[in-house]
Amino acid sequence: MVLRISTVVAAAMAVLLIPRAGRAAELPLTAPLPDKVPPGTTLVVGGPTLETLFKLSGEQQKLPFKLVFTTFAGGPAVLDAFRAKSLDVGMGNDIPAIHETFIGFDVRIVAVGGRRHKVGVSFGIAPGVNIRTPTDLRGKRIAYSAGQAQGSVVLRTLRRYGIAKNQVTLVPLPSRNDVYVNALKSHLVDAAPLGPTVFTKHYIDDYGRDGAYILQPAGVEENPVNIWVRAETLKDPAKAAALKLYLQAYFRARHWIDTHHEEWIQGYYIRNQGLTHDDGAYLVKGVDELDFFTNWDQAIHDEQDTVNFMAQETGQKPFDAKRIFDRRFESVAAQALSGKPGK
Repeated sequence: MVLRISTVVAAAMAVLLIPRAGRAAELPLTAPLPDKVPPGTTLVVGGPTLETLFKLSGEQQKLPFKLVFTTFAGGPAVLDAFRAKSLDVGMGNDIPAIHETFIGFDVRIVAVGGRRHKVGVSFGIAPGVNIRTPTDLRGKRIAYSAGQAQGSVVLRTLRRYGIAKNQVTLVPLPSRNDVYVNALKSHLVDAAPLGPTVFTKHYIDDYGRDGAYILQPAGVEENPVNIWVRAETLKDPAKAAALKLYLQAYFRARHWIDTHHEEWIQGYYIRNQGLTHDDGAYLVKGVDELDFFTNWDQAIHDEQDTVNFMAQETGQKPFDAKRIFDRRFESVAAQALSGKPGK
């Protein structure tokens, strides 16, 4: 189903933008985070799993403010919602935050994580196409999403294996695994970056006998997983205080998944998404095992490399990566998970 973002955003604004009387003075972005959340505070968060996650884990009822869930997910939808001021908190890879900073929209990263079991990036190969090594990508048609993590995966893979952009055909497509899989099946593209989703699993199950293949280029890793916000959200003292409590609850909820795999499979993947138990078990291992970092030094160093690379590839001016990390939130994950077994 195709949703018109303008319609979704307009509806979300009408419902979610709740003015607050007696608004407090703007909070400087370098000021300590406030601890008290005033009555009437609302925080709007985006992500298709969140409402079920907070309900099953029991975290929602612990929060002293109104938490509103939306299904905004993926860079383009989150950014449209940010600009419309109908979303406070989004989640995704690192490239959208870099892209927005390039064009002058102020966003900040408030949590940094990654997959627990890194397997590198994967490319789906169309049935019958002769691609068995990364160098075989030369001369081929590759699905590409500019300004998104999947696009950076393509560009980093080409650079890693000495393939110039003019030696391939980059086919612009929305950065969704279902779109990429359909493009592979229909031979619109020869290769496409794929994440660990059921679309990837079913693609190989259904088309492996016809020559569909998953290529994993060595030396190219996944982008990190970030939680990011509009800088404007952080300037609101009430929302800044609520955000700290929300992140603590989110980290505890994710830890709950680690110790309640079966309840999560039944409650979300089967009852909510209509998937099979086998699909749910695959996604628990491939998608849900995330760790959020308690020290961001390496993440910021890696982000600077990505900023420099993307600036060179897109003709933008590089910037200091430190500016998009709000390190006031760096210790939140450790505080939330202190005393949790296995953490």
